Formats: sequence, C-alpha cells, structure tokens
Amino acid sequence: MCRECGCSVTQEEFHVHDHNGGIVSAKGASAGSVEVLRHILQDNDHEAEHNREHLTSHGILGINLMSSPGSGKTSLLEATINAIGDRFRIAVIEGDLETENDADRIRAKGVPAIQITTGQTCHLDAHMVHNALHSLDLSKIDILFIENVGNLVCPAGFDLGQHANVTLLSVTEGDDKPAKYPVMFRAADLILLSKSDLLEVLDDFAPEKAERCVRALANSADVLQISARRRESLTRWLAWLEARLAEVRSRAARIAPRGRAHHHHHHHDAAE
Repeated sequence: MCRECGCSVTQEEFHVHDHNGGIVSAKGASAGSVEVLRHILQDNDHEAEHNREHLTSHGILGINLMSSPGSGKTSLLEATINAIGDRFRIAVIEGDLETENDADRIRAKGVPAIQITTGQTCHLDAHMVHNALHSLDLSKIDILFIENVGNLVCPAGFDLGQHANVTLLSVTEGDDKPAKYPVMFRAADLILLSKSDLLEVLDDFAPEKAERCVRALANSADVLQISARRRESLTRWLAWLEARLAEVRSRAARIAPRGRAHHHHHHHDAAE
C-alpha cells in the first residue's frame, strides 16, 4: 500500500514518498495526494471499528504489539504463551515484510498464527487484519495478539481494531526513543522495557529516563521492565492482560444480543 499512496504518521500529519525515497510533507504535496490519504485513513478507521466490534462481540481481547525490529515481540509472545497458554486460548496475527519465521515460532507452541506478508508495506492496516480474522476460529480465542511490522513510525498511524496498543522498547535501544518517536509512544496503552535482564551489563540505558520521556508526552501508561527469559518479570504484564480481557468480556456480555443481530447483517462474516 505504501508504494502506491504513501504512509501517514498521524491523521493530521500526512506524508507521501517521492520517487527517490524521500518524504514530501503535506505542505509540499498536492491537494489530491492529501485527499487520497485522508480517504485511505477514513476507510481504514471504518474497517478497524468493524474489527473491534467483531472481537468485542466474541469476548476477544485484541492487542496491537508495536516496536522497532528486534526488540523481542515474538520472544515476549512465546514467554506469554508459556505462562498463560494453559489458562487462556491465544492466537497471533504476524506482520512482516517477508518470511513466515515468526509465525512458525508461534505455531511451534501449538498456537494458531496467521502470517501477513506485507512486501513493500511498512505497517499492517485494518483490511489486512480483517482478512486474517477469516482464517481464525474466533469462538476458540480469548486473546488475539497482532504483532505489527517492526517500525516505530507508520504502525502508530493505523488503527487495526485492537483494544489496546502495547509498545516494546528494548533496553538495547536508546532510552530517549519515546522523545524521538512521540507518535508511537503517545499512542501506547502500555510500554514494556524488554530485555531488562541486560540492564545488569548496560550502563547507557536508564529506565527512569525512558519513563520521563513517556510522561513528557502526557502519557500516563504503565512502563514495565520485562524479560522474556525471566518469567517472574512478567507478573505485572500478565495481570494487565487479564484485567483488560475481563473488561472486554464484560463489554461483550452487555452487547451480546445486539452484537449477534448486528453481525448477521454483514455479508463478509458469512465465511466464519
């Protein structure tokens, strides 16, 4: 998609790529380009809302996992499956430019994983997620993780229909990343400082500085230190997931009759 129309960082700040790979801001872009991007975002948001209603009506918690490449999203998923996979039914939608490597790692845990290979596109969008949902049995899922393409810019601008955004910041990255990538960290409902076991050997990452950068964005989300290698470090993450799932189930119970009626009218739900 990016190749044809460019990406959007936020709904207010459009940008399109020129033929040399540079970025043309909305200021320098034609009115037509900006209008196309606005329609794309509106279309995406409409589909995302449908996805969210669909997940909610099934009592499924949808989590959008975002981070730069190599911050440990898949390792966190593996550790999470090991910790609560016997209590909650988990499924994963994987987004990568190429390969099914991460999806294969999840499947090896006995968990269904749908791979979305995006090619030139540097983020997932709501239509991709909608199509992937048709490959899953939603009656057998409690928590759906959407592992977005590794990128701290574009994924933050596209609603997928999730209930919460979780952003990973590895301690091997800079503790000023939230200041450098404000849109991503402002959008986060939870921030996980991953690979925290390495803090013992690193002297250039201060968790308190990373949290200060988050607070400077007026984001009050929890900032938790975790390590996929240390199960005890996952306690608060797992408790957060369980609390969010309870919220979604409560919502599902309230809307159940209306939800069933609503979805009978969607022709593209017939495949489920």
